Amino acid sequence: MIPRETLRQGDRIRAYIQDVRREVRGPQIFLSRAANEFMAKLFTQEVPEIYDGVIEIKAVAREPGSRAKISVLSRDSSIDPVGACVGLRGSRVQAVVGELQGEKVEIIPFQEDPVAFVVNALAPAEVAKVVMDEIAGRMEVVVPDDQLSLAIGRRGQNVRLASQLTGWYIDILTEAEESERRQEEFKNRSTRFMEALNIDDVIAHLLVAEGFTSVEDIAETPVDELAQIQGFDEGVATELTNRAIEFVNAETARIEAELAKLKVADDLMSFEYLSISMILKLATNGILTRDDLAELDSEELIGFLKDDGIDDETVAGDIIMAARAHWFADEEAVSEEEEPAAE
Repeated sequence: MIPRETLRQGDRIRAYIQDVRREVRGPQIFLSRAANEFMAKLFTQEVPEIYDGVIEIKAVAREPGSRAKISVLSRDSSIDPVGACVGLRGSRVQAVVGELQGEKVEIIPFQEDPVAFVVNALAPAEVAKVVMDEIAGRMEVVVPDDQLSLAIGRRGQNVRLASQLTGWYIDILTEAEESERRQEEFKNRSTRFMEALNIDDVIAHLLVAEGFTSVEDIAETPVDELAQIQGFDEGVATELTNRAIEFVNAETARIEAELAKLKVADDLMSFEYLSISMILKLATNGILTRDDLAELDSEELIGFLKDDGIDDETVAGDIIMAARAHWFADEEAVSEEEEPAAE
């Protein structure tokens, strides 16, 4: 049911058939008025263009009885999908809102470009900048300071629904917060380069400005590419490369010695989803085998490796599931061995 609505025996209602189960007492029909599909079906009934397939409902996100977002796409360039769903003087959308006990419905034009889609989904808030991380499935959205409360919404509702609608994790920052964080990151990276490569702040700042995030990046970059940085020449580039390689080799040797001392298992050492420095951090916290890693939850892994860029639950979950993969392989092997005996 939609929260706070009251139904009485004998009432005529609309609902979505979510499931039908055959049970001992007979078939049981499960109805829902809170399901996303219910809203989609209501729009299909109210909007002929959706029923005819000219307009497609791409996604629905709801907090039943409170607020919802629905994204639509027109297959006919002459038809405005939002206008068609709203109807003359809002008649079509109001019919849906009335059935949903006054639930506020926002109709969002679907975009193939994920950034444009997220910007649309966060309406009515204005967006200044978007940084997308495709691997982690997240977007960092920067908004003007006076738009923060509008972007987040009451109790986080607007950004939560936008995230559900688009399938992206959305992190909202103000322009002031983003600027402060960028400055802090710039300072930290510059300091790391100055300490690791024994260089002055000018060269360190140039490296950070060019997008280098670690000493390993510098060690792996060809000398001729480094030499193209403004203010560098081939001699400076060669010296930087040599220092970076020397640092990486020394750091690798140090970490390997620490890992050997901690007696880290080979299966964790060869785990492809973690760098050697990440494995050392886990080992110092008692995670010495692949099974130890597999038994962690996402929050625990983020707690250990947040400084190494593992700060998203989806990424952490993928690493843990990869560590557990051999469990399922072992179970399948056992079941295959048991089948002939059972026959």
